[in-house]
Amino acid sequence: MATIANNLQLVRNRIEAACAQLGRAADSVTLLAVSKMFQSVTVRDAFHAGQRCFGENYVQEAIDKMVELADLRAQITWHLIGPLQSNKTRVVAEHFDWVQSVDRLKIAQRLSEQRPAHLPPLQVCIQVNTSGEGSKSGVAPSDALTLAQAVAVLPRLQLRGVMALPAPSPDPAVQAEALAQVRVVFEQLRAAGLPLDVLSMGMSADLEAAVAQGSTMVRVGTALFGQR
Repeated sequence: MATIANNLQLVRNRIEAACAQLGRAADSVTLLAVSKMFQSVTVRDAFHAGQRCFGENYVQEAIDKMVELADLRAQITWHLIGPLQSNKTRVVAEHFDWVQSVDRLKIAQRLSEQRPAHLPPLQVCIQVNTSGEGSKSGVAPSDALTLAQAVAVLPRLQLRGVMALPAPSPDPAVQAEALAQVRVVFEQLRAAGLPLDVLSMGMSADLEAAVAQGSTMVRVGTALFGQR
């Protein structure tokens, strides 16, 4: 637990430093701890170190952790950040707080229909694929506005923003350009009248560059929990 607590502080320090360089408040960037492939005891340790928001890629793995951490459920916010198949939308709608990987209207419609009435609206982000990589999910930037407008009017959902996984690069200039492309999509949607407040991009290796490009949520796993 001490190592996780130390890692959390180091990552928070990185976020604070990146924000300070831009004159941004440190609390303008949310840290999402990516806990996929780590056991629930690790999530519990991070919770006791002060972390409250956790991201998972695999639905069943996440549900298992939610069961094992049921005593903390009211205090943890669970985000699905991995691809979502149609046959998993019901369990996701019933258990998660956020879905950041909406890239098809069909998925959003199913989440809307299946979100229980007694729960708050499911918070969602549109996943955008700016790199054009076939191995990655996400709507093309040219189609993002049409999808976002359709999702925004669905009941039981609240559209919050844009998420992306730009292709990594060791070249800072290439890295910045990839992140800037995501920011442009986010700004286009806002300019069209959508009240978005979340730009989810940036991971362990590029969180500073992401913050510089306006990220409001960084998804960090390795720097917190180590290699999987």
